Amino acid sequence: MVSATSSKASLAKPARRAPIRTYDAALRYLFSHTDYEQMLRVRYNRDTFSLSRMEGLLKKLGDPHKGLRCAHVAGTKGKGSTCTMLASMLQACDHKVGLYTSPHLIDLRERIRINGDMITQAALTRYINRVAPIVDDMVRDKPTFFEIFTAIAFCYFADEGVDLAVLETGLGGRLDSTNVVKPLVCGVTSISMDHMHQLGATIELITTEKAGIFKSGVPAVSVPQRAEAKSVLKKMAKASNTPLLFTGENIEFSFRFESSRETGPQTRICLTTPNSQFEHLPVPLMGEHQAVNCGLALAMLDQLKGQGVKIDDRQAMAGLAKVKLEGRMETLNDSPRIMVDGAHNGASVEALMRAIGQYVPYDSMVVVFGCAADKDIDGMLDQIMRGADKVVFTKTDTARAARPEMLADRYEERSGKTAQVAQNLKDAMRIALNAITREDILCITGSFYLVGEAKKLCATLNMGDKTVPAKR
Repeated sequence: MVSATSSKASLAKPARRAPIRTYDAALRYLFSHTDYEQMLRVRYNRDTFSLSRMEGLLKKLGDPHKGLRCAHVAGTKGKGSTCTMLASMLQACDHKVGLYTSPHLIDLRERIRINGDMITQAALTRYINRVAPIVDDMVRDKPTFFEIFTAIAFCYFADEGVDLAVLETGLGGRLDSTNVVKPLVCGVTSISMDHMHQLGATIELITTEKAGIFKSGVPAVSVPQRAEAKSVLKKMAKASNTPLLFTGENIEFSFRFESSRETGPQTRICLTTPNSQFEHLPVPLMGEHQAVNCGLALAMLDQLKGQGVKIDDRQAMAGLAKVKLEGRMETLNDSPRIMVDGAHNGASVEALMRAIGQYVPYDSMVVVFGCAADKDIDGMLDQIMRGADKVVFTKTDTARAARPEMLADRYEERSGKTAQVAQNLKDAMRIALNAITREDILCITGSFYLVGEAKKLCATLNMGDKTVPAKR
């Protein structure tokens, strides 16, 4: 039996820790806190994802988020691309822009940027030192890794005096740590099946969580959505007094794919509003899905312009043209041809397969695939079998990773084709590279964690223009 004295002692404030002196020590402290990104099963409720806990942490830090002018983006796929395009256009219009995204590929600091530059190791160490004593004092209700990191982003953006902050939700929207802000505009990217264990098993339930970022009087813009999602978004907007617009409906929007000898394959978009007219703009990222994301970024830019944010259309277009995004149809090597993409649900893999078919000439495609066990695995496998000529299943070294043997069994059952299995990415790439010729392509996809590993591995291998045999 625990005595009252010992119970009180267990809740006593911990002794003050010594300052964290190195970056590695700062990371160890940060990752010592609960990280739901690495967990397979997470209860999605107000206990595990607590806005009141987040607000309490921020209050102790001086409420840095309350002085930020923000654009807030939720959705299933395309959030990072949309945020990056919007941030680049705002920066080109001479604004100091904070960008907060997740997950990262290689370096945690990728998640927090100002005008494209990652937060420095010294600055991140400094902010972790600032937050640590406050977090340590929150004995009854410890903040999570994501809450701490989001709070650091808010503090950094406030201290550095950004003009605007572009924020990507981490999971869902309603209970996400970023949802403590009142933004100038909200954006909703394409909604599809993902994180079903947390957000719900239907599009309607998932959309309800995404629409949780809506705020009274704050305009929201959405890409075209399937009927079930659109209905929920409209219902949620009405309930929260949110002006809601859809590109391609309330906002005139169109795109077309073209290819010429001079420019190669590309997608061009047109978007027209009472305040803006963007005609035949080349989309800087490959794929029809990126044209839709680009339309959303432009529509959000237009909404900001309507609220007095200084926007020069010509400068914005120059900023858009400079956008490059790692991990999205990124070519890591030309010979052999290796491409990576962080497609992590059925809709994303479908978009990837379609985009490769449009933009990349190849003879056959070998796919190396690994994903988390809580994803829509069957939905992704169905899309892979429509594009891949050969598949090698593998896994990352995380608790959430699906077993490659299970992936292969389900793939063979659904497709009638055989597949190979490797227990790590290095072995999977060895198998795949032995199977391709000069005219082929190796595509690594299924999760951003796998893509991050692939980028590190390719850099280590330093393949350069490794000789690949011609078609046999």
